[in-house]
Amino acid sequence: MILSASRLAALVRKETRQMLRDRSNLTVGLLLPVVMVLLFGYGLSFDVTDARIAVVMEDNSAATASAVSGLAGSDYLRPIWTTSMVEAEALIRAGDADAILRVPAGFTRDVVSGRAELQLILNGVDSNSAQAIEGYASGAIQMALAHIADRQGNPEGTGVTVVQRIWFNEANTSTWFLVPGLIVLVMTLIGAFLTSLLIAREWERGTLESLFVTPVRPLELVLAKLAPYVAVGALDLVLCLLAAKFLFDVPMRGSLALVVLSSLLYLVVSLSLGLVISGATRNQFAASQVALLASFMPALMLSGFVFDLRNVPVVVQVIGNLLPATHFMGLLKTLFMAGDYWPQVLRANAILTGYAVLLIWLARRMLAKSLD
Repeated sequence: MILSASRLAALVRKETRQMLRDRSNLTVGLLLPVVMVLLFGYGLSFDVTDARIAVVMEDNSAATASAVSGLAGSDYLRPIWTTSMVEAEALIRAGDADAILRVPAGFTRDVVSGRAELQLILNGVDSNSAQAIEGYASGAIQMALAHIADRQGNPEGTGVTVVQRIWFNEANTSTWFLVPGLIVLVMTLIGAFLTSLLIAREWERGTLESLFVTPVRPLELVLAKLAPYVAVGALDLVLCLLAAKFLFDVPMRGSLALVVLSSLLYLVVSLSLGLVISGATRNQFAASQVALLASFMPALMLSGFVFDLRNVPVVVQVIGNLLPATHFMGLLKTLFMAGDYWPQVLRANAILTGYAVLLIWLARRMLAKSLD
């Protein structure tokens, strides 16, 4: 089968004019990514900052003041000084405190004997925040105790040494891995949702049958429908990369060219999936619902964007690894935060290429000249 360049160019012009006339689709394609970047980038965060800790000092001495001094010096904690456990419990029940640090009576005496204890009570309503606060508070207290041991000339210190090191995300901010994942979601939503309506709309309007009596080949029609939305998706990608750089200060340790080329390849996969959905449903409402359930929701929940797939049941892991978004998600996070790791780059792009070829072939089959 030989493709005609003139027919393909004419079809691309036709699809571009239709896209530009459809202001609603164009608005969704250009405005929605901006809204998603701002909403997810600023509104979704797994970090804990300015956590309120009610401090109960039942032993007022220089030693106890030094022991809890690390709380005031932390960027993540805000101590609230209280006079009793009753007051502290009232704060945490009212939601005005996230945790309680209790310094019991006799703490100074117990430090000398090596039996000193501090009580940390956490609000377990939000388990993720409670776990983070526990780590921040314990680290701040241990650091303060280590300074006390140094001043006293005690090389043994508290007997506890905590060594923490974070690779690829030394700022310890969730934005660094959320923003690359957000690019995946934008490419998925724009790709599958917009093109899922194209063929279904033409089936409903009856314009697709008129193309069947022309010399146009199915593959030419598929490529023509992909071309305008590849341009829209490329513009969305530029907006996402600019936001990652200038709004969220996300580093890009890998090659920008690899990021762009891999993203465009995944965009073709998403656009082709939308065409397959559109051709299978032949109804705009059904196509939009299927696109949401079959592309965006799995990309959001099963690709590793929200949680690590290693922590889910094996069945969910298998399903997640069948999704193109999962492979693109891992690749993009690696390119942003770790650099050009070529085994993963080659593997992920090979998988995405396979999906692109398969989905374009399926879309071509669905656009075969048939009036069934």
